Amino acid sequence: MQSKSEIRERIWSLMEERNIAAFPRPVFGRIPNFKGAEKAAENLSRTDEFKEAKFVKINPDSPQRPLRELALRAGKIVLVPTPRLRGDFYLLDPAKIGNFKAASKISGFPKYGEVADIYSIPKIDMVVVGSVAVTLTGDRVGKGEGYSELEFAILRELGKVDEYTPVVTTVHDIQIVDEIPVEPYDVPLDLIATPTTVIRVKRLRKKPEGLLLNYLSKEKINETPFLKKYLSQRNTNNSF
Repeated sequence: MQSKSEIRERIWSLMEERNIAAFPRPVFGRIPNFKGAEKAAENLSRTDEFKEAKFVKINPDSPQRPLRELALRAGKIVLVPTPRLRGDFYLLDPAKIGNFKAASKISGFPKYGEVADIYSIPKIDMVVVGSVAVTLTGDRVGKGEGYSELEFAILRELGKVDEYTPVVTTVHDIQIVDEIPVEPYDVPLDLIATPTTVIRVKRLRKKPEGLLLNYLSKEKINETPFLKKYLSQRNTNNSF
């Protein structure tokens, strides 16, 4: 089995070589945007899970921008994290937004969104993550920084997601691979939408139940303001 880094390099190279990659390019080091991202978003939007969701958390990466716009147009409230969790989570409320396309872009989050009180938000109905590669059994690999896993773990700690919260992604068909090595903190997928189909995953493992501190370096904690504050408060509360 190839390592995660080998899988990333192979998929990034394939997408560039076959001209599947879309702006911003090159896609190396990114959740890769791809030609057909709009169609993949449309396919996902036709699922019952998407239709029934009222409050959706969507990653801030380029290939999921069309899905953020579709969600807003469908009247859903969208929760978006700042890239690399360096800042706040933002709430995008379509009832308060006039330009859905602009609001769906990273640059639009602070302009059209409101800073979310992550402790008081409602339970999330669907989690959308970005992926570099996925398997038909729901394993995925991102760009290697672990922020999708960290975001899910934080939300699980706070009771905003659980084992039954659908975790979904949109990718190009070429991003589907046979095997991906798995770590305990990796979050499995329930749905994969591509430009040609929607795959309902029969996942083989459960979702992580919260933060796995053994896998968090001090550097990662210090680089993530929310995590640093949350763990500090938790340690203080546990000291009494």
